[in-house]
Order: sequence, then C-alpha cells, then structure tokens
Amino acid sequence: MSQQPNISLPGPTINPISQPFWESIQAGHLSLQQCDKCERWVFYPRAHCPHCFHDSLTWKQASGRGKLKTWSVIHRAGHPAWQAHTPYVVGVVALEEGPSLLTHVLVDETALTHNLNVEIDITDVGPHPLPFFKKQEETT
Repeated sequence: MSQQPNISLPGPTINPISQPFWESIQAGHLSLQQCDKCERWVFYPRAHCPHCFHDSLTWKQASGRGKLKTWSVIHRAGHPAWQAHTPYVVGVVALEEGPSLLTHVLVDETALTHNLNVEIDITDVGPHPLPFFKKQEETT
C-alpha cells in the first residue's frame, strides 16, 4: 500500500446557515440555535426548527457540557489523512440543552463509560478549531 505524505485533513463545510456555529467555535465556545417559538434547542444548524417547523431560530451560547451516550474506537480511518491519528474515539454526546452531537472524544478508551460527563475541548486540527469533548473536570 502506498503512502500519500501530503494529504491534508479535511476541514469543516461552512455555509451561511452554519457560519455562526463555526464562528463561536473559533471564539472558544459552543453556540446552538434555539427556536423562538417552541424554545427547543437545535443541532445541526438549519434554517427552520425540526420540532415545530418555525423559521425563526436564534443563536445562543450553550453550556458545552453533556453525557457520552455511545462511542466507537476507530482503528482504520475513513479518510487517509486521519489514519496517522488512529486509534481515536468518536462518540455521540447528548448535550445538556437536548440535542446530540457526533464528535471526537478525547478520553482513553479504557475510561469510556455510558453517561460519562464530558465537556467541550476546542482543538486545533490543522488550521481548523473543532469541537471535541473530554472528560468533565470534577469541581469541589
């Protein structure tokens, strides 16, 4: 198998609807849309509420905390540029606000548990900051 040394990591797809999300990540926090009618939180970014179909959504800062619902340890990456970073963990985080987010989980695979408390850890991957999650630090 030949190696391709100059493969770059793919970046996020940014469009006018998702741009505020990526701007908040760049600024160091997580923002989500909230419906102005039913007040439910929405993720992924979209033009209308998936719950009540209202077309007025407002961007608000989210807590950045949630619980790990499920995960997978990746040994063979789907994109060649990620292969150098294997093994890594991807998982579904149920955010405190309600929506779920598919993300990288920065937790050793031996410490992964269902409902593990996690928090956002914005990580630079190449030129792109991405919303990864790590084990929530315990407060005393």
